[in-house]
Amino acid sequence: MKNVVIIGAGPAGLTAGYELLKDKTGEYKVTILEETSVIGGISQTVRYNGNRMDIGGHRFFSKDERVMKWWQDMMPRQGKPSFDDIRLKRQKKLSQGGPDPETTDRVMLVRQRVSRIYYKKKFFDYPVTMKKETIVNMGFGTTMKAGFSYLKSAVHKLPEESLENFYINRFGRKLYSMFFEGYTEKLWGRHPREISADWGSQRVKGLSIRAVIKDMLTPKSKKESGKGETSLIEEFYYPKYGPGQLWETTADEIKALGGEIRFNSKVKRVNTDAQGKILSVTIESNGTEETIGGDIFLSSMPVKDLIAGMNDVPSDICIIASGLPYRDFVTVGLLVNKLNLKNETNIRTLGNIVPDCWIYVQDTGVKLGRIQIFNNWSPYMVKDAENTIWIGLEYFCEEGDSFWNMTEEKCVDMAVSELVKMGVINSKSDVLDSHREKIKKAYPAYFDTYSEIDQIIAYLNKFENLYCIGRNGQHRYNNMDHSMATSFEAVKNIKSGKTDKTNVWNVNTEKEYHEEKSK
Repeated sequence: MKNVVIIGAGPAGLTAGYELLKDKTGEYKVTILEETSVIGGISQTVRYNGNRMDIGGHRFFSKDERVMKWWQDMMPRQGKPSFDDIRLKRQKKLSQGGPDPETTDRVMLVRQRVSRIYYKKKFFDYPVTMKKETIVNMGFGTTMKAGFSYLKSAVHKLPEESLENFYINRFGRKLYSMFFEGYTEKLWGRHPREISADWGSQRVKGLSIRAVIKDMLTPKSKKESGKGETSLIEEFYYPKYGPGQLWETTADEIKALGGEIRFNSKVKRVNTDAQGKILSVTIESNGTEETIGGDIFLSSMPVKDLIAGMNDVPSDICIIASGLPYRDFVTVGLLVNKLNLKNETNIRTLGNIVPDCWIYVQDTGVKLGRIQIFNNWSPYMVKDAENTIWIGLEYFCEEGDSFWNMTEEKCVDMAVSELVKMGVINSKSDVLDSHREKIKKAYPAYFDTYSEIDQIIAYLNKFENLYCIGRNGQHRYNNMDHSMATSFEAVKNIKSGKTDKTNVWNVNTEKEYHEEKSK
């Protein structure tokens, strides 16, 4: 039996653990070490006073058929209408024989994707579409400027040496300045000209004005088959109680298969030998240290921390790793009795609230980056979804800065005042309850020493029995499905005895992962 040690109980670590154990061969003994007391990492679901918060927002949709099947096997798609569908008499594509969300918890809901931009107190589709409403909201003059700006960018391509040029090439300078420049600087704390274009190629992928127009002309049947751009999908799946429910379910399956998950177990040291192998990890748990040996190690902990904990690391690698940047994340949950936003769409919702899952806030006069409306993700996320609205206000910052160090009371007060300033709510009296969550190293960033990441990868690949997986494990801003795919590839290598890690690192970089469903 091979002892496998997995660092991190987020999507990547849990996927790897389950994949190693599910065949019930008894070949692997799996121990998962989780620094915190919760399951799911940034994909956790936070419970507060009967309401639930999704940290970051997670649409369950992938072009990778392995991932789609995995989700479906773990949590089957609904076969009966959900609470809001019943109340509103909405029709959904149901799974024949699938579970009833009104009586069963282990179920994926089918949800409608609505994400819009709130700019100058007007709504724009995200991504921006060429509809009549867009032209009316922008005004004829601005629309003409945006059109000519795009045509210019189509003819004169800029060298894609920065995220700024990446966006301008795809949208033109005018739309870039309206909808990308300020928001990107909020997200990363750096101007887009200072950020590598790699972020765009991994997150925005094929998105452009051309892609938007193509999508408008694409038949619905083709979109539903997964041929359209991920950012333009119209429906997605979502666990009844948020993303954390899926990972809590997976953790239960791992434990049922004999795997062990150890909480509050922070990896302090990674002990290596001169022959290129990891021997053990030393963890700190409840104030005491313990060393855990293993034959195979999978790490989803931040690359920066992994290398800082290793012995005998060359000084140049230490310098690069220590300089890898991250953005940290704060969500303020607010329970309100109403929103001062009118639903002018043809989408029916409980209480006739706006139908958005996410609202992107481009206004540079506020720090707020995005607003989640949890009622629209799942009515089961909200204790009283018919009479209250549970929203999440998302802020991007750096651990230790003034915003991160604010007291919860001051942070909530600031969030509420920004909503009032934007006209989203009328006054502080609209707020019934609040809760703040802080997440460290939520977003691996693409500046500073990131340009030398290939040297880090080459160094880590020298350790034959080490596999780096997931968003932080690879310092790559992956979606959840990409993080899972790194685990599929790593487990495939482990089971076959393959030591080349190229396939693991290539997830979300090769063309196959960008434009076509992975078979």
